[in-house]
Amino acid sequence: MSYFDAASSAPLHPVARQALLASLDEGWADPSRLYREGRRARLLLDAAREAAAETVGCRPDELRFTPSGTHAVHAGIAGALGGRRRVGRHLIVSAVEHSSVLHSAEAQEREGGSVTRVSVDRTGRVDPAGFASGLRSDTALACLQSANHEVGTAQPVAEVAEVCRAAGVPLLVDAAQSLAWGPVEGAWSVLAGSAHKWGGPAGVGLLVVRKGVRFAAQGPTDERGYGFENLPAIVAAAASLRAVRAEADQEALRLRELTERIRGRVPRLVPDVEVVGDPERRLPGIVTFSCLYVDGETLLHELDREGFSVSSGSSCTSSTLTPSHVLKAMGVLSEGNVRVSLPFGATEEDVERFLAVLPGTVAGVREKLGAPTSTTTPAVQTDEFLVDSLGKRCPIPVIELAKVIGDVPVGGLVRVLSDDEAARLDIPAWCEMREQEYVGEEPADRGTAYLVRRLT
Repeated sequence: MSYFDAASSAPLHPVARQALLASLDEGWADPSRLYREGRRARLLLDAAREAAAETVGCRPDELRFTPSGTHAVHAGIAGALGGRRRVGRHLIVSAVEHSSVLHSAEAQEREGGSVTRVSVDRTGRVDPAGFASGLRSDTALACLQSANHEVGTAQPVAEVAEVCRAAGVPLLVDAAQSLAWGPVEGAWSVLAGSAHKWGGPAGVGLLVVRKGVRFAAQGPTDERGYGFENLPAIVAAAASLRAVRAEADQEALRLRELTERIRGRVPRLVPDVEVVGDPERRLPGIVTFSCLYVDGETLLHELDREGFSVSSGSSCTSSTLTPSHVLKAMGVLSEGNVRVSLPFGATEEDVERFLAVLPGTVAGVREKLGAPTSTTTPAVQTDEFLVDSLGKRCPIPVIELAKVIGDVPVGGLVRVLSDDEAARLDIPAWCEMREQEYVGEEPADRGTAYLVRRLT
């Protein structure tokens, strides 16, 4: 089995396993106690904090360990907003942040605050000018991820941090995806990370608050902060972060070559594919692409049967049946979406086997769905065609659109009726890929009518 979903959770690093087992025997006592076992545990905790701080690039007294990366994000945002409550209750986030950041933003709005969501371009990258224009006199905090978890695009953190510094606004960086590869550059104020993203154990996050940043922890607190420390997991998290960082430069070169191989060959091997994300400013191990006329859940199941564990931002794999907010913000195709995120140590042989299996797997899924092929014979042409896809989920509305576009003359119109939210993203994306004109949408008695004009 080839595990290609390291962006969700990286396999436990051997150093983490060794440190975890060793500290189970040495670090079980209360590190706040003064007897021998407590002192030994305190030495382990302090050493872990110092090692993590050195790797992150901060002072040890600026770093605290949390029960998870999500907890670090929530605590960081709440504390920074609380510390600057007198300034105002305005929060700025990018449209492609991790759900933990967006959920905090929603909570801010429910509690009477305001939120500005900065848009991204088609590669998923923010423009620092977008953050600059969003700053207000009552802005308490800005949030920006260091790199995107779904498409791998690296964000201009240093530039945004400088914009925020000039305005006197702290910047919180969600660095969960990038800490394994190097420190976060720029004058950021608060940083959050998650150990299981870099090969440490789950259940450990880290939160860094720079000295001088106004910060007021929210909710019930006590002298132990987040409670009794999971010391063995903390020691393993710090040890593994140092270990992966030592290997990062060499491993980044190797994984970047493998992901570039996927990015370059998938569009040649599989027709009607859109590779998404910034082609250059990106994490080394992530490559994401979307396949027209493919049901994402079925494709992931078929790849799993072939021995590959991958993930997807497709609405077809979501319990809510809505497209990924990242793909939606980018305005790219969401159907048949596949994210390949290679772990440290992924082999060339596994990548080549994936490239060999993928074309037949996609073709099989398309055939089951009755997707159009290059040999499909157009019917008698008519100036306007109605496609009723009400009650049908992605990618069926797009498949039915593709089947009938040849039935209208150049300049003719196809009206697609759909009540699937994904159609609002996938039909315009299909038009761009197939060089047809997306005219827009209009209300219908049920669902929405999406209008497409044939150009070619």
